[in-house]
Amino acid sequence: MVVAKTLPVWMAALAVCLWTGLAHAQATTFTLDEETGWIAGEPPEPGTDAALMADSRRFIAEGRPSLARSRLRRWIREHRNTDNPYLPTAYLLLGDADSAMGNEYRALFSYEALIGKFPESPEYVIAIQRELEIATRYARGMRRKGFIPLRIFDSGPTAQELLVLVQQRLPGSEAAERAAIELADFYYRTRQMKLAAEMYEILRINFPDSRFRKRALQRQVLANLTQFKGPKYDATPLKEAALLIEEFRDRYPIEADEVGLNESLLARIDESAAAQMLDTARYYLRTGDPISARFTLRRLVRNHPRSGAATRAREILTEQGWSTRPAQGGEGAD
Repeated sequence: MVVAKTLPVWMAALAVCLWTGLAHAQATTFTLDEETGWIAGEPPEPGTDAALMADSRRFIAEGRPSLARSRLRRWIREHRNTDNPYLPTAYLLLGDADSAMGNEYRALFSYEALIGKFPESPEYVIAIQRELEIATRYARGMRRKGFIPLRIFDSGPTAQELLVLVQQRLPGSEAAERAAIELADFYYRTRQMKLAAEMYEILRINFPDSRFRKRALQRQVLANLTQFKGPKYDATPLKEAALLIEEFRDRYPIEADEVGLNESLLARIDESAAAQMLDTARYYLRTGDPISARFTLRRLVRNHPRSGAATRAREILTEQGWSTRPAQGGEGAD
C-alpha cells in the first residue's frame, strides 16, 4: 500500500532548495511517497494562510529569513488569539527564521510559545528538538546574544534549563537521551563533579542500553574520584568509584586497561580510603574518644589489610595495648 507522509518542516526547506529552479511566484508543496519518493503537490492558493507558510519556508531556505520573519510576526499578531490551525506552524517557522538570522536565543521564545500552547500539534516534538540543538551548542561553549548583537553572555544556565526540560517533555526518547548525556558532559567540562556523577547515574538508570553507557560509566568514575579532597574529607566518593570501576571492568575488560580503570587504580583508591580512616582514628585519639578510635583502626585493618595505613594502624593498636583481633561477641566486633 502506498502511504503519503506530510513533509517535516526542515525537510520541506531542503526540498524547496532542491526545487528552487522550478519555483515561481507560488510555493510548491511536497509529500514523501514510500515508493516513488518526493511528489510535488498542488501549490496553495495565493493569499491563503497555507501559501504564507509555504512562502516563509521558501524564504528561510533561500537565505531570506528576515522576509519570512516580518510576514510571520504580522500574521501571528493578527491570529494569536484565534483557533487558526496554522498557529503552531507559524511559531515554528518564526523560531526557524530567528535562528537562521543568528539569533537562536530569540528563537527560543517562539519555540516555547508553541510548546506551551500546542502540545498536541505535530510541531510540538520538532520545537523541542530545535531547543535541544540550541542547548547543545550552548552547553558546548557557544555564548549567547542579548540586547546587543554580540555573543558575550553566559549561556550555561540556559543550556542547563533546556536540557532538563527536554528530558521532562520527551521522557524515554532519543532526544531525552541526548539531552541527558549533554547535560552530564556539561557538568563534567565545567568541573561540577558532584552534579556530573549524579547525571551520568541518571542516564545509566533511565537508558540502560544507551549508546553512551560506556562513556557515562567511565566519566562517573572520574567524577567521583575528583570529588575526594584528601584524608580529612568524606571517603564516600572513593567507595562509589571503586564499585563503578568493578562494573566497568566486568562490562568492558579490554577498554578498562586501556583507560586505566584497573588493579593499579583500585590499589590507589584502597590506599586513599585507608588513609582517610587512619586520619579519622587519630582524630578520635586526639579528642579523647578511644572506643571510636579502636573501632576505626580495627575496621581499617580488616577492610584494607594490604595498605600502608593498615600497617600504621596495627602499630597504634599495639602501642595502645589493643588487640587487633576483636573480642568474640564483645566490644570492638564490627
